[in-house]
Formats: sequence, C-alpha cells, structure tokens
Amino acid sequence: MFDRIGTMQMAQALTDHAVQRQKLIAQNVANADTPDFKARDLSDFASTYRSQVSAEMRSTRSGHLTGVSWGAESGRVVDDGGEPAPNGNTVSVEEEMIRTAEARREFDVSLAVTRSAMSLIRTSLGRRS
Repeated sequence: MFDRIGTMQMAQALTDHAVQRQKLIAQNVANADTPDFKARDLSDFASTYRSQVSAEMRSTRSGHLTGVSWGAESGRVVDDGGEPAPNGNTVSVEEEMIRTAEARREFDVSLAVTRSAMSLIRTSLGRRS
C-alpha cells in the first residue's frame, strides 16, 4: 500500500543509498592499509534519484518488470579520487569519518520523512499518534 506513495518511495531510496554508502565506507576503512586499494564512494543521492526516476519504465501490471535496480553496483559507485599514499592506497581515514557523518545524516533525514509521512497518514485516517 505504502509503496505507491512517492514520498515513501523517496525516503526508502534515501535509506538504501545511506546503507550502501555506509557499506562502502566500511570497506574503505577496512582496507586503509592495503596497497593499491582505491577508496570508493557513491554518487550523490539527488542526481542518482532523479536519473533513476526519469529512467523508470512504467508497468501496466504488477507482474511486469520495470528494469529498475537500486543495488550499489548499478553504476553509482565512483572512485573517490583521493591523493594516493606511497603504497598506492587512496583511503583517508579522516575523509571516511566525514562521509560516515554524511551517511548518518542521510539516514536520519529518511527516517524523519518516513515518520512524518506515517503521521500524516494516521491523521488522515482519523487516528492521532
């Protein structure tokens, strides 16, 4: 039922983006000392969401496929482009800490939007709380 509400879809997509970004950050930190490891990150949410929504195919029946995938490997993973260390590693733990805070903020925003939308739905149904 809630999957047809655009606000809820956007909040779910933002949550998925924050989760995938946090996974990449964890991989970057885990490989901070690995020679020739290149730090990776996700493209910003706004540009990927707009392109994903505009490229979405419409389906006429629930069984039809839309061709949309929100996985991390759907072309949104980008090279961080950081300065390489002498061993070729481009991971900066300080930058990863900043990215962790940004991912947490994205998750908090998606949670606030979901809570607000659920409150609005409850109010429209005549329930208060």
